[in-house]
Amino acid sequence: MKEEGQISFTSDLKLVVFYHGFFGERFIANLMNYHNSCPSFGACGIDACVQCKENVYSFSKNIVAAFGMLDPTTMPQFIEDAEDFLPRQVPEADIGVVINAHPDVLAALPEKLSEAGIEALIVPVEEPRWCPPGLAKQLEAKCEELGLEFAAPKPFCILREDKNKPIISRFVREMGLGYPAFEFEISEKNGMSKFDVVRILRSQPCGCAWFIGIRLREFQFENIRQLWDRVAEAHHSFPCTGSMEKDNEYDETILHIAGYAARHAVDQAIEYEGDEDIPEHIRKIILGEFD
Repeated sequence: MKEEGQISFTSDLKLVVFYHGFFGERFIANLMNYHNSCPSFGACGIDACVQCKENVYSFSKNIVAAFGMLDPTTMPQFIEDAEDFLPRQVPEADIGVVINAHPDVLAALPEKLSEAGIEALIVPVEEPRWCPPGLAKQLEAKCEELGLEFAAPKPFCILREDKNKPIISRFVREMGLGYPAFEFEISEKNGMSKFDVVRILRSQPCGCAWFIGIRLREFQFENIRQLWDRVAEAHHSFPCTGSMEKDNEYDETILHIAGYAARHAVDQAIEYEGDEDIPEHIRKIILGEFD
């Protein structure tokens, strides 16, 4: 059931996805937007799925190839020839998205993608081991040398537009994926606020914003902490796949970063100007000020 006034998303960007594991499967499922693809099917607090994303988007045709990769934890620690673990040919596309690949395989991909005419590489980091900071810097340098745009958002849901990265910015803007964004119509009565209309302007690449939106529709709250609790409950119940392992670079868990990003997106949409109670180091991360 499409929300009244809900915007639709279209794009002619072409993607090649390399992935291993559940998060990669969820990302592809969300891109395709196939029936009952939501991992929280039946958990919306309603009797049946209302198909909140129906006819809003489908990027099935934008995925020109999806390569299932070997579990990096079962592979040798060091790989002499990463080509042995890569497809012989990679089709031409605009963006390569690489999820949970072996470090040596990941290091070999920029050149492989460049040869295929791909212009950008996105390496989401939902677990610290997927792409440590040192490897991310090496990849960024290699991509710059080859003329590829590069991003390693940690987690994927803090990816934002960047004027210096037009192809990746198109991914965020046209596909409506990255840092979540909402639009609400709220009514006030007897000291209570109620969400009458919820629109998704941009969802996390896993699709979580759509579930948060369902949980907010018709929700009534008296104070901001009740709203924060509702958002946190939805984010955890989806569930978020961000790691609960402490990330040494952030000095924080990736799941907590994702949770605060979701809450901050809701605060922005209601134009909340009070104390958000977000730790300063997390605020810098979700606002893109971390260095």
